[in-house]
Amino acid sequence: MNSVVDWLRTSTPGLLVLCGIAIAVLLVVIIKVKLEPFIALLIVGLGLALAAGLPVNEIVGTAIKSNESLLETGFGGILGHIAVIIGLGTVLGAILEKSGGAQALTAKLLGVFGERGAPIAMGLLGLIFGIPVFFDIGIFVLAPLVYVAARQGGKSLVLYALPMLAGLSMTHAFLPPHPGPVALGGLLEVNLGWLILFGFICGIPGFIAAGLVWGNWIGKRIIVDVPEDFINDGDDTTADGGGAGTVATKRPVITTPPSVGTIGAIIAVPLVLILGATFGSILLDPGNLLEVLTFFGTPAVALLIAVLIAFYVLGIRRGSTVQELSKLTGESLRPVGMLLLVVGAGAFFGKVISATGIGTALADTMAAAGLPIIVLAYIISCALRVAQGSATVAIVTTGGIVGPLVAAQDYSAPAVALIAMSIAAGSIIASHVNDGGFWIISKFFNLTVKQTLQTWTVLETILSVVSFAVAGILFAIIA
Repeated sequence: MNSVVDWLRTSTPGLLVLCGIAIAVLLVVIIKVKLEPFIALLIVGLGLALAAGLPVNEIVGTAIKSNESLLETGFGGILGHIAVIIGLGTVLGAILEKSGGAQALTAKLLGVFGERGAPIAMGLLGLIFGIPVFFDIGIFVLAPLVYVAARQGGKSLVLYALPMLAGLSMTHAFLPPHPGPVALGGLLEVNLGWLILFGFICGIPGFIAAGLVWGNWIGKRIIVDVPEDFINDGDDTTADGGGAGTVATKRPVITTPPSVGTIGAIIAVPLVLILGATFGSILLDPGNLLEVLTFFGTPAVALLIAVLIAFYVLGIRRGSTVQELSKLTGESLRPVGMLLLVVGAGAFFGKVISATGIGTALADTMAAAGLPIIVLAYIISCALRVAQGSATVAIVTTGGIVGPLVAAQDYSAPAVALIAMSIAAGSIIASHVNDGGFWIISKFFNLTVKQTLQTWTVLETILSVVSFAVAGILFAIIA
């Protein structure tokens, strides 16, 4: 018995077996037992640390001092990096949503592209509005606008919905301030400016292939009508089933929506500031200008500036009180707590993998097999996504596994950002019945399960594969 334990704890094959068992247990307790991913990651991380023989004081600290334990540094390290960014990003999205920005963008885009180009307009709507707004919130807000476009165009709802969904999915997977890319920035220790740059470079081709090309092709072959309970005139509510229950969404009624230029400028502010700091660090010598760019381009500061501008331009100037904006802020932040806990638990799991030597064992195995790290990262992320459905869990778990491998190599920041893109791409592949987003899309867009598999599942797979292919080609050039 002791020899088996020693083999598991000290040999490369044994450590890989331990890692495989830990991931299998994680999937079982999430999928079969239906345990919250936060609790599951915490239990499995602690179990793996004990099974690998790590000292208790290293895992959880001592009664006197615990702030240097894996549990504390795992949670604290990542949450210190992402909590402010995700919180401010959530608030920015909420004020943009409430201001009527989506309606303004829709009217402008439909005016530019006309009736025949309405699917492209819907795609750009999802792409632009998806930058500051979470994926599911984006669906709730934009679905009624897609219904209107489909009614006016007289064609299948699929033709208009898929481009919009591709835009939302692309921004959610690849661009800060969304949780996945922000978490990868912390786990892989790469500047968010590089993630923004390569998020666009890798994600846009995937968006075009999945949303515009595939959406146009399949939208002409699968005919779906606008839901009957969507009333074009009169009633201001639409009710659709969502997962296990019923989700009611109000049709937005904004009397004086903000201008498209205003919305675009507010969305652009944090992106430009963050990119300015990133490229300033490359192009400028140390000095006052670089310090200014670095300060204002720090993601938390950049987003805070954007939030304050949005509060004034979209709130105070349009008649909102500070109390109303405070209430909106509090309401928008309520769903963020569990998300942060999942990311923190995933980071702890990654710390355990590093401390046990599993990361080194994976690196040795990968080197022996000749498998590039970017391919390994993508495969692991894909497997976790397909098995348990959550993109966030796939990202934080894969980031924890791959993080030590990245740290052990002397990769440049752009190369690390491309590895992050491969993880993000893997985390969205093949959305199916174990993914909550699958059911939201099925119900909101009047699709049967078979039709959702034929449309949305294929869209996510195309977006994943094309974006990974771009990342892989660039990695081969850069690394």
